[in-house]
Amino acid sequence: MRASIRVRLAGEAAVLSVKAMTPGRARAEFEADIAAADAHEMLSHLCEGPIIEKWRHIVVHAGDRWEIDEFLGDNAGLIIAELELDSEEQDFARPAWLGEEVTDDQRYYNFRLSQHPYRQWPQAWAKTP
Repeated sequence: MRASIRVRLAGEAAVLSVKAMTPGRARAEFEADIAAADAHEMLSHLCEGPIIEKWRHIVVHAGDRWEIDEFLGDNAGLIIAELELDSEEQDFARPAWLGEEVTDDQRYYNFRLSQHPYRQWPQAWAKTP
């Protein structure tokens, strides 16, 4: 099974995460806090391709915690909302501001965005997931 390994920085907080690259809504994900200095070192020396930069906003809607990623750099203009569920069958209140479902569209995976940034997508491709 393939997985993506991510290093996240938020100020002086840093997290190392491993996320399975499996189809469907459910993906195994593991996270561990790491030293910010280690995160900077990893980002400087171990990453292939451009770094995915984004602002993460937390929005609570109907008691659910949505993670809204506002992409920067070559992926500027792309905004993705994610809700972590306990199971694929779990119901949730769909916010009025939520767009199309892109869970199964690999174009939106971070590793794909590093290879084919959103700004380089043809206009028709960017509008039709």
